[in-house]
Amino acid sequence: MPNTQQYPYPYPSEPSANAVQLNHTVVHARDRQLSAEFIAAILGLEVGAPFGPFLPVDLGNGVTLDYYAKTDEPIQPQHYAFLVPDARFDTVIARLETVGVTYYADPHHTEPGHINRLFGGRGAYFADPDGHNMEILTRPYIRP
Repeated sequence: MPNTQQYPYPYPSEPSANAVQLNHTVVHARDRQLSAEFIAAILGLEVGAPFGPFLPVDLGNGVTLDYYAKTDEPIQPQHYAFLVPDARFDTVIARLETVGVTYYADPHHTEPGHINRLFGGRGAYFADPDGHNMEILTRPYIRP
């Protein structure tokens, strides 16, 4: 149990007792600068100042992608999905086209140059410089 003199509870910036929120996640990259700049440019975000071994990209909802250089073994590709406003979707697709990155309608990358229209929205998948499977979507998936 924390010392309440050092750590008063509840913390002013804490979410409610029932809420759990993702704060950050580490994204392994061979070149953290390249990968952070790539996703920031595609999504229209900015790369933050280094924080220890991490290079953060703030997603604007209290979550950061903390890029970490991992050069001692292969990168294990992960999946990251970004909910983007519908008005911004075409801009993201145009940025991918401008830098020559192929986007796909499906997560297995079998439908190049197409988008999906799942759940009344639009979505697409693309690979980042380390092979992470990035997704943009305009509507969250409907869960039972």
